[in-house]
Amino acid sequence: MRVPEQSPRAIPDRVRLPFTFDAARLCTDLDRLLRHDWTEHFVRQNYHGMWDVLPLRYKHDAKHPIMMIYSDSTATKFVDGPMLGEAPYIRELLGVFRSPLRSVRLMRLTPGSLIKEHDDLDLAAELGTARIHVPITTNPQVEFLVNRSPVRMAPGEMWYLRLSDPHSVANRGTTDRVHLVIDTVVDDWLLDTLDAAARQSA
Repeated sequence: MRVPEQSPRAIPDRVRLPFTFDAARLCTDLDRLLRHDWTEHFVRQNYHGMWDVLPLRYKHDAKHPIMMIYSDSTATKFVDGPMLGEAPYIRELLGVFRSPLRSVRLMRLTPGSLIKEHDDLDLAAELGTARIHVPITTNPQVEFLVNRSPVRMAPGEMWYLRLSDPHSVANRGTTDRVHLVIDTVVDDWLLDTLDAAARQSA
């Protein structure tokens, strides 16, 4: 399968993919994983409050918790971690991808916490790596902005976001916001899927 180094296609900064998952079953997997130690996000200048991460798939030689939650853009080999074995429905969800998966993490933003506006320069479909979000728990007071425009995502939906653009998140509610965050190689299958979804929503 050809993996394009750079896509000539224009992909919007947000696209809802044509997959929807059972939010209750995702929460069941999350409940199993809450007992583990989550690692506070290490880029502390980018947020206020508590933003922490549980790694499910990561760079093959990562041993330290910080390296396990780090999405290394230079890495080429990734492995499923043992905690993914405790999440059968998340494993089923990941099976919809025909493109090669890189890192997979759960990312939690607690009530009153804020991720400040920033950009992740390599995270754009046009550049070869896509970041996909699947909300598991959220609330109406969560505000996710891309290019200062809100993206409204419901539990169980799957979204591509072009995070090389400015983005920020605020959890002004009273419950945790937990997303499954998937980094994947952009190949022809993913480009075709994004194209079709973008055309359908236009």
